[in-house]
Amino acid sequence: MAVPSLLARERIVARPGFNRWLIPPAALAVHLCIGQVYATSVYKAALVAHFDTSLTAIGIVFSIAIVMLGLSAALFGTWVDRNGPRAAMFTSACFWSAGFLIGSVGIATDQLWLLYLGYGVIGGVGLGIGYISPVSTLIKWFPDRPGLATGMAIMGFGGGALIASPLSKQLMSWYDSDYDPATAGSLPDGSAVSLLFLTLGLVYLVYMLFGAAIIRVPADGWQPAGFDPSTVRQKVLVTTESVSARNAIRTPQFWLLWIVLFCNVTAGIGILEQAAPMIQDFFRTGDGSLVAAAAATGFVGLLSLFNMGGRFVWSSTSDYIGRKPIYMIYLGVGLLMYLLLATVGSSATWLFVLLAAVILSFYGGGFATVPAYLRDLFGTYQVGAIHGRLLTAWSAAGVAGPLIVNGVLDSRGTPGQLVAGDYRPALFIMVGLLAVGFVANLLVRPVSSRWWESSRAATTAARTSEPEGAAR
Repeated sequence: MAVPSLLARERIVARPGFNRWLIPPAALAVHLCIGQVYATSVYKAALVAHFDTSLTAIGIVFSIAIVMLGLSAALFGTWVDRNGPRAAMFTSACFWSAGFLIGSVGIATDQLWLLYLGYGVIGGVGLGIGYISPVSTLIKWFPDRPGLATGMAIMGFGGGALIASPLSKQLMSWYDSDYDPATAGSLPDGSAVSLLFLTLGLVYLVYMLFGAAIIRVPADGWQPAGFDPSTVRQKVLVTTESVSARNAIRTPQFWLLWIVLFCNVTAGIGILEQAAPMIQDFFRTGDGSLVAAAAATGFVGLLSLFNMGGRFVWSSTSDYIGRKPIYMIYLGVGLLMYLLLATVGSSATWLFVLLAAVILSFYGGGFATVPAYLRDLFGTYQVGAIHGRLLTAWSAAGVAGPLIVNGVLDSRGTPGQLVAGDYRPALFIMVGLLAVGFVANLLVRPVSSRWWESSRAATTAARTSEPEGAAR
């Protein structure tokens, strides 16, 4: 599918002397906006009350968005690699903004299916395309530090809720004068949530288009000063060969990483989607909670901070200790953190917050490290497309995580009356999933040479997909 010349890859090839450190801000402009999906727990209870439905029914909105993220990333991954990041970012901005606007209409007219269609399906397509849009470009700009590069961008996705959570509370309090975020049990009305969606849709459109305007790709054959490509051969599990997206999905390494990502994401996403009410339920006393609504919102922001920080810190660490060892930490230590959360997490607020924060840092780190893991195993040839296909694991986890948590909670009681014990079955399920992911990661080995592309074919394809030109 052709794109307008203004968005074409050849229009954004960087000129000699271009500073590659200008690329991460462009990626952040997109990822900070689409990262709002992690702030859905802030208005989740309001939507349950507005539509007079269950937690599971509202949680499906989030699940649809994550499913569409993975599916669109898989379907359009090759298109993104071929047409470049500007076309992808522009497309993402249009879909993500449209999703909010349609969702706003659905809330205002009491049509839940419109919220599913808008924020879930259409917005989810914007999520997927936007998420993978800068990844391949960043890896090519930073071949010497791929973990750092992807961490810089993807930390924005984890940090999106850090901005969206308090902003959403403030906007809804403006739109509904009876709503007080500091008062336990206070909920904004449907009109306030509808106006929130409208506002966010327009604001995010502007910022994402800014990112699309400043993004650049490196010229064919470009290397950073002082970088010696031969050094990557000295690292375990790192290849200098190339594997196509078509062949990558035929390897056991791809599916082992699919299991690893699915388990790590399912474990984290269930908590993140339920974060605000979860901390209140863990410290419930009768009809109230020791944790106020405003503090619960702050907790969502704190988790977002650790989610964001983990994406940068842990993925950067993987450049030194390797991708496989860092995933052993994510999954092995994460398993222990979940056990502690389920058994002693309700004994003290500070302990609950600490355990959840570490878990979410591993969750974010897993996302940020996986593109570099793919690059190590399959090369840079079609790493963006391979990454897109792997994100179908996120789609599956986006369904499994909320369904596990919401399904368990719906069977144990009603929102506002749940306690810590009601969460334990779901938490123990997450422990089992992390154990499965840990074993899958242990089984990862270098990709067999029978899947490699010939050097000539890979070079020809790379030149075809990245024609030289002048950035404008």
